[in-house]
Amino acid sequence: MVLSLMLVMVWGMDALAASGSAGGDDTLQDPELYARAAVLMDGDTGRVLYGKNPDQVLPMASTTKVMTLIIALENASLDEIVTVSAYAAGMPDVQLGIREGEQYVLKDLLYSMMLESHNDSAVAIAEYVGGSVEGFAAMMNEKARELGCVSTYFITPNGLDAQDSLGQHATTARELGLIMRYGIQNDLFLEITRTTAYTFSDVDGDRTFSVNNKNALLTMIPEAVSGKTGFTSGAGYCYVCAVSSEGRTFIIALLGCGWPPNKSWKWSDVDVLTDYGKENYHYVRAEMDTSALTPVRITEGTQETAGLSCEAGTVRILLRDDENVDIVQNIVTQTQAPVFAGQTAGSVAYMVGDTVLYKYPVVFKESIPMTGIGFYFEKVFSTFF
Repeated sequence: MVLSLMLVMVWGMDALAASGSAGGDDTLQDPELYARAAVLMDGDTGRVLYGKNPDQVLPMASTTKVMTLIIALENASLDEIVTVSAYAAGMPDVQLGIREGEQYVLKDLLYSMMLESHNDSAVAIAEYVGGSVEGFAAMMNEKARELGCVSTYFITPNGLDAQDSLGQHATTARELGLIMRYGIQNDLFLEITRTTAYTFSDVDGDRTFSVNNKNALLTMIPEAVSGKTGFTSGAGYCYVCAVSSEGRTFIIALLGCGWPPNKSWKWSDVDVLTDYGKENYHYVRAEMDTSALTPVRITEGTQETAGLSCEAGTVRILLRDDENVDIVQNIVTQTQAPVFAGQTAGSVAYMVGDTVLYKYPVVFKESIPMTGIGFYFEKVFSTFF
């Protein structure tokens, strides 16, 4: 089948329809941050609303455990039983203090890992779910690629500083934000990370533990949705969280946000970025009339044109006042028969700058066969082959 040159149409939509004033303009001041790298991300689309060195590769400490929780939730049942290995029991602080040979319900170890960041619980989880730490790390890296992370590399499930022949255990602020954005779409992820305190015992009931959530943001601001702290000597203080405000979800990721004694710097950066997002970004509605799509010209077919359909609807997009939404049509203008109902003819994309936020396929509404001998040849060929 021969396709003509693609037709690209751009419809611009300004931000005047915003519900509220963003207050942003060409002189918008960058927020002052302590972190070496940081992002403020739109939780709906993953677009970075503000970034400071967003693609700089840095160690991530225990924010790693966000991905560890994701992998465990997606590949095991919460009621499965985990047997502790000597290697897991030997992890350095922070640790729960589990012992070799003890057995625990997986769910309980997940609470231990996420509320108090216990390194031994993380390794026990990884060995059970992945067969080994190395096997689990491979699962983490595969998931990272699925989420669009190209610079993230996991070696450990707990985030301790590590390096091997392939690289350093590290990520970027942008990619850490993408991982958190994915995590909060899971109700179990939210249930675990939002729990204030949790008590459990080993399977035999010989030992009982109580763990308390170290994510202080949950009690600091009412908008806090979820989050995970982290610290190693190599990474410094790290933090990733989700914050909700007036229907908007912001993801904040901080890497290298100070070293002792500056433990509180991350909370300051979260406040600054949250305020920046709330003051400058508001929803704008963008929509197009898909019924007005121009039919495609058909050559050597039983009809001269074919109608198109697209499920692109009204979307809400976070914008500053100085930003525009572009609706870009990328659709064939002419093609040769046969065409088939549901066959792709192009796409419609909602964009801000160079960033595609939403993309919808455009398809043919109907099938149009070839005319003449070619039509009959096509029918015979499709019947037998």
